[in-house]
Amino acid sequence: MACDQYSCSLTAPVMDVATGRAHLSDIWAKTPPVTKKAAQLYALWVTFQVLLYMALPDFCHKFLPGYVGGVQEGAVTPAGIVNKYEINGLQAWLITHLLWFANSHVLSWFSPTIIFDNWIPLLWCANILGYAVSTFAMIKGYFFPTSAKDCKFTGNFFYNYMMGIEFNPRIGKWFDFKLFFNGRPGIVAWTLINLSFAAKQRELHGQVTNAMVLVNILQAIYVLDFFWNETWYLKTIDICHDHFGWYLGWGDCVWLPYLYTLQGLYLVYHPVQLSTLHATGILLLGLLGYYIFRMANHQKDLFRRTDGRCLIWGRKPKVIECMYTSADGQKHHSKLLVSGFWGVARHLNYTGDLMGSLAYCLACGGGHLLPYFYIIYMTILLTHRCLRDEHRCANKYGSDWKRYTAAVPHRLLPGIF
Repeated sequence: MACDQYSCSLTAPVMDVATGRAHLSDIWAKTPPVTKKAAQLYALWVTFQVLLYMALPDFCHKFLPGYVGGVQEGAVTPAGIVNKYEINGLQAWLITHLLWFANSHVLSWFSPTIIFDNWIPLLWCANILGYAVSTFAMIKGYFFPTSAKDCKFTGNFFYNYMMGIEFNPRIGKWFDFKLFFNGRPGIVAWTLINLSFAAKQRELHGQVTNAMVLVNILQAIYVLDFFWNETWYLKTIDICHDHFGWYLGWGDCVWLPYLYTLQGLYLVYHPVQLSTLHATGILLLGLLGYYIFRMANHQKDLFRRTDGRCLIWGRKPKVIECMYTSADGQKHHSKLLVSGFWGVARHLNYTGDLMGSLAYCLACGGGHLLPYFYIIYMTILLTHRCLRDEHRCANKYGSDWKRYTAAVPHRLLPGIF
């Protein structure tokens, strides 16, 4: 609403309301409502992504060297269950974007600015889906859970709704709520949204600025990385430890596509053109952050896949042997990596992620606070996730975790935190 009515200023609407020049009801009255066109577009979008997820088994892994797709196993759940997943996110992203570019250059079924032109009406549609799927997941958890042993009931209705009851809610054998909503429709849409913003910037200002190009490229690298490594994602905190509730359901439908794309939205209203030196510096920061993020995750994944029988930075990895007990009472052996990036800091992959996040924001210049929301939010999110993960690991591994933190004393910033 701030972008639509106040050119992305966050202070102007506050000052208008504070001084009596406007009321919240005035701002609300000028806000576009949900429209039939937006509802149809959103329903078509979600249906298309469901079809790509369910009806088209992955074929990319058959011809792309190094890509791991098709049917893959997830991590062991607290109840000792190992779920199988159809990994086809990269395929869905490629098909979706090929159709987008075919439409833009050949078919002309719709304007490439269609997402921007219906941005707020689509917001209401995304909210409807976000709350609907969160509510359905809670009802399902109470009455017909996929795995009753993996359900968590806290006794607090609002906590159950927000954080979720079921660990891996599914419909049928393959439709997994976590995998679908974490990757589709929000992350597939992320790059489409940025492309629509670039098209709108060109329509309004006659050019696409280098800042918009930087945001599109750097965020596209992040999105493509997610889908190229979707099998690895099965081992992350979202899939392995979080239950599915409003936090993931609404967050994936609304929070992610609407707040992770604020830089592109801002640049539609404020077409920043960076100097060559400034743009080069931001690009290098983003690429360095991505390198640290990807290589740290690659080292951990390689270590897990080979059970430590690998080389990291040219040497045999150092490990801490540990044990834990799953919810079914079974004892398991595990290893904690203390070499490579994981010997520098316990969550250096998050540090790389934050460097990339900062690059997106710096591309927007220093005129407004709004595009910097992303780095502020990601700092809070990843610091909280870091602390939450460590609390879980301390409970899981006990004294072994203390040995690990003694060996690698810093979390995100070596020598500082």
